[in-house]
Amino acid sequence: MPQYLLLLHNDPSGWQKLSPEEMQKAVEKYMAWSKKPFVVASQRLGADPGRVIRANAGHPRATDGPYSETKEVLGGYYLIEAASYDAAVERALDHPHLEHGTIEVRELYAK
Repeated sequence: MPQYLLLLHNDPSGWQKLSPEEMQKAVEKYMAWSKKPFVVASQRLGADPGRVIRANAGHPRATDGPYSETKEVLGGYYLIEAASYDAAVERALDHPHLEHGTIEVRELYAK
């Protein structure tokens, strides 16, 4: 069955505004969603923006995170299975992350 990445983008400062009770409820929603039968894997990413490596005149160079001009960062991912791109999007429509950010749906290249 085809696999899709759900890339979770958000403004991390939004999470800081949640009370401890709201944060606990959000975590519980994410954990429940990760137990759906079509979820293959999921992982939250670390808080730092990461590094980008680009070749410059044939020489690799690492720079700080890719989002210097935006507040939104990639905060995590889910790997899911779905029969089609439309089915993957449909499955993502009830993901709790939509309360806090956006989800990018990408199909994995089939071997």
